[in-house]
Amino acid sequence: MGPYLRAFRALVLLAGFYLLGVVLLGVLGLLDYLAFEFTAGALAAKILVVSVVLAVPIVRGMFMLRTPAPEPPVGIRVTEAQEPRLWRTVRELAQQVGTRAPDEIVLVDEVNAAVYEEATLLGLRGGRRVLLLGLPLMAGLDERQLRGVVGHELGHYSNADTRLTPLIRRGHLQLTRTIGHFEERAASKESKERAKQEKASAKRVTKGKKAKEIDTTGAGVTYKAMAKIYTAYAKFYLRATRSIGRRQELAADLAAARIAGRDSYASALRELNALGPAYDFYLRCYAVIGTGSGLLPREGEVFGGFRHLLPARADEFDELRRELPTEQDPYDSHPPLADRVARIEALPEDGTDRQGPDADRPSLELLSDPTGAFAALEPLMLTPEALALTRVDWEELVHRSMARMIDEGAESLRQAVAAETGGSAEKALPALLDAVEADPAVLWRLADRFPKSEEATAATGRAAREFARPVVRRVLSQLVSVELTTRGTTRWALSWSDSAYLRYPDGGFEDQLTLALDAAVADRPDTEPLRKLVLAS
Repeated sequence: MGPYLRAFRALVLLAGFYLLGVVLLGVLGLLDYLAFEFTAGALAAKILVVSVVLAVPIVRGMFMLRTPAPEPPVGIRVTEAQEPRLWRTVRELAQQVGTRAPDEIVLVDEVNAAVYEEATLLGLRGGRRVLLLGLPLMAGLDERQLRGVVGHELGHYSNADTRLTPLIRRGHLQLTRTIGHFEERAASKESKERAKQEKASAKRVTKGKKAKEIDTTGAGVTYKAMAKIYTAYAKFYLRATRSIGRRQELAADLAAARIAGRDSYASALRELNALGPAYDFYLRCYAVIGTGSGLLPREGEVFGGFRHLLPARADEFDELRRELPTEQDPYDSHPPLADRVARIEALPEDGTDRQGPDADRPSLELLSDPTGAFAALEPLMLTPEALALTRVDWEELVHRSMARMIDEGAESLRQAVAAETGGSAEKALPALLDAVEADPAVLWRLADRFPKSEEATAATGRAAREFARPVVRRVLSQLVSVELTTRGTTRWALSWSDSAYLRYPDGGFEDQLTLALDAAVADRPDTEPLRKLVLAS
């Protein structure tokens, strides 16, 4: 289907929205005519008012000819002088695809690449082209894989796919706004009816009568009906336009495989399925871990730290590379990723994969200064409050952040110890050790201050103690960790491949600590080893 035919189809779908409006206005006009012809004046006037109120959003939707211009992307606009190698690569890819290169490249904070075009004349005339390229995406792909992904996006240009976007977007917006208006009016009517019934029920209660059940089923029913009509057409519109999009995606996939090679492009698609969750994990568990302590990583590392995580956890995301989504969203313009990859991998071997010494080179090397690019994103993406936080290196950030979190997490333990021993919460560990020396039963009573299973609650004697032992050992262990960290004996250490961990002094300290904790929760507790190891250090 050529661009003109696809534009005509999209135009017909948009015209259907106007035709639906005309039909509904005609139905409302016919109802008004019948009302004045066959009913009393008061009822006819009421029907007329209702029809006019219903007609307003229909007319507003039909004549909303101007659609808001898309917001400019938030990212770093790079010129050819700033990033000559990246621009040269993109121009080469555009030539291979057989299309005009983009007029602008914007580096963004997304695991994604995308293109759009400011087309005019209902998409028949091309316009300014923009390529959005995610820095996290570049961090996870080698150069050949990135060439495939970018080639796919440029393939949309060559097939004139991007020119249809304004036209399709207009229809989508007009339908959405019309439906939204009807739903808002329905909700308003329902809210007013609920308030009215609640007020009436309150009056009945004050008179000693039973309150009636609130029923707003009939409120705003005409608005709901109109919303359902437009919603039904919106679903049809989305399904029809998305079917166009799916064919466009498959055509762009073929162009990408031809440019990058079958295996490289298929591996890029598999990598994309893993990079999204990996980046989300990085942002949650690394990038913002220090904000509660007023800390951020060094400049360029808030987003750029993703580069350290990927090689350290390469095996962790293998399942996402193997198990691709197979479900089809009827409104998604992209076919299931599993189908796309299967189509690519079924192509004949082309012999273009992994050729040359630079085939596996990280795609970030296309940039003159990757760290500087990540740093330039930060003022655009972070709030002023975040930018004002103290910048420290990763090791210091992890240590201070974990120390704070562990200390805050131990507060409930300190309070429980203080309540049991009568000592100070700030000195919970020495207070507990003193209390255990005076009365070992304190340990087992302390366990009663924490949640228990039904089995532990019912246990008595020796069995109860065995249930209590791991509980009090955990309490002691966490209090010891806080104490050792506060004293500077231990430090929390960064790990890109696993969770942060406590780094103990050399010389068998960790083994001694394990034995000391075991001794402190034995049937006959001995707190002296723990006291010497922790409090005397």
